[in-house]
Amino acid sequence: MLRRVFGPKRDEVTGEWRKLRNEELSDLYSLRNIVRVVKSRRMRWAGHVARMGGRGVYMVLVWKPEGKRPLGRPRRRWEDNIKMDLQEVGGAFAGWMELNQDRDRRWALVSTVMNLRVPKMRGIS
Repeated sequence: MLRRVFGPKRDEVTGEWRKLRNEELSDLYSLRNIVRVVKSRRMRWAGHVARMGGRGVYMVLVWKPEGKRPLGRPRRRWEDNIKMDLQEVGGAFAGWMELNQDRDRRWALVSTVMNLRVPKMRGIS
C-alpha cells in the first residue's frame, strides 16, 4: 500500500523508474523501529524496578541463587540485556542501578536508547 501512496522513484544513476525499497519506505513513513522501542521500554522498566527498593520485583532482580549451575552456557538474564543496551549507548553499566535513581539522567538515557541507530537486517524493514 505504501508503495502505491509514495509512487516510484527515478534512479539518479540510470535515470530509470524503480520501486521504492523497504528502507526508503520506512524512512518516508517514519515508522518506529521495533528494536529501539523494545530497548527503550526495557530501560524504562529497569529504572522503575531499580527505584522500588526492597519490594517484590526488585528482590527478584538482586537475588543471587545458590547451589550448582547446570552445564553449558548460562542463559541470558534480564540484567544482562540492560547492560548490553547501556554498553551500546556508551554508558557506564557497572552502576546502572544507581544511575536510575536520578530521573533526569534516566530519561536522558531512555531517549538516547530510543534514538540509537540500529543496523537494519537485510530483507526485513
